[in-house]
Amino acid sequence: MKTKAFRMYKVGGPSVLKWETVEVLEPGRGQVLLRHTVIGLNLADTYRRRGIYKVPLPNGMGNEAVGVIEAVGPGVRGLKVGDRVGYVGGGALDAYSERRVANAAALIPLPDGIKDRTAAAALLKGITAQYLLRDAYRVRKGDAILVHAAAGGVGSIMCQWANSIGATVIGVVSSQDKAKFAKRNGCHYPIVSRTAKFAKQVREITGGEGANVVYDSVGKLTWNESLASVRRRGTLISFGSASGEPPKVDIAATGAMGSPFMARCALVNYTTSRAELLSRARDLFRTIESGAVKIRVNQRYALKDARKAQRDMEARRTTGSTVLIP
Repeated sequence: MKTKAFRMYKVGGPSVLKWETVEVLEPGRGQVLLRHTVIGLNLADTYRRRGIYKVPLPNGMGNEAVGVIEAVGPGVRGLKVGDRVGYVGGGALDAYSERRVANAAALIPLPDGIKDRTAAAALLKGITAQYLLRDAYRVRKGDAILVHAAAGGVGSIMCQWANSIGATVIGVVSSQDKAKFAKRNGCHYPIVSRTAKFAKQVREITGGEGANVVYDSVGKLTWNESLASVRRRGTLISFGSASGEPPKVDIAATGAMGSPFMARCALVNYTTSRAELLSRARDLFRTIESGAVKIRVNQRYALKDARKAQRDMEARRTTGSTVLIP
């Protein structure tokens, strides 16, 4: 069977993504044939394209999508033709495609109350928000938290979710328009900063104490200010590198900074089994269905226009979540 898909043969700008006709094989043992209905766009896609996240080449692009099962391979249990499912990783990078073969073990059945577009926009970002708020640091009522890129896909979900828990939510954004968007999504104190200076404001908001936890998805440009924003024995979590990898930390020097706890968190380390993946997805779906978190799909592009979608994301012209439609 033939399908249309993006392929990448070298790293670089959006132009390295090639829209091609490719062959889709029959699903093998433990696999299904999936027809995509909606595909999620993530900043991590641009990291792989640029070579920040290393992947073997040639390769496909994208690791989040929703679709309908069209064929089931041998040994697959609990899934059938016609089922609506989504996935986050769990196989080859091939979400930017009309059809693909996917590993059944990575598929997440979708509840009737969750639409395809919502799921495609929420799975990777929402499960990331779930483990960051529930496990990497367990946010409690009364905590002060700082979220970078608070108007972005992960950030807007985190702000809403943390707000529903009862935390004081501080967010860093790059414009007044994004500050307004973040505030509508549960961010009590949006800080507009394009110069990576925000620690003083965080201290002022928290009465000089600093944040219980800082969630930094930017990396190199914000790391030192993030460290300066954490309260004594607080937590600093790195989960992205939009500006490059954070600088190396002199552990001995952090004693004078209040002995913060630091971790680099990755989704793969918080979805180490199918049971864990499904548990986190169920928590996300319950939170969405309760109304505590609303998924904002603010941009939609045709799949064939994925290069433009990535350009707009990198130029900070997007807010909330973005999806690609085959």
